[in-house]
Amino acid sequence: MKNRIEKLRKEKGIKQEDLAIAVEVSRQTIGSLENGRYNPSIILAFKIARYFHMSIEDIFIYEEEIENEKE
Repeated sequence: MKNRIEKLRKEKGIKQEDLAIAVEVSRQTIGSLENGRYNPSIILAFKIARYFHMSIEDIFIYEEEIENEKE
């Protein structure tokens, strides 16, 4: 699952560690999310969306949507 976490975080000048503390995960989890190596639980996705004051759909991009756009 692709996401915009790194872009949003950098635009706001937020460190991975600060985001991790705010959403109650490790800094490594944030790094793995940003690199696409980890898909978040629905609870974590909600926490991240709430942190950025955005909807889940505005942050996380389901890969099926990407495939449909290519067709």
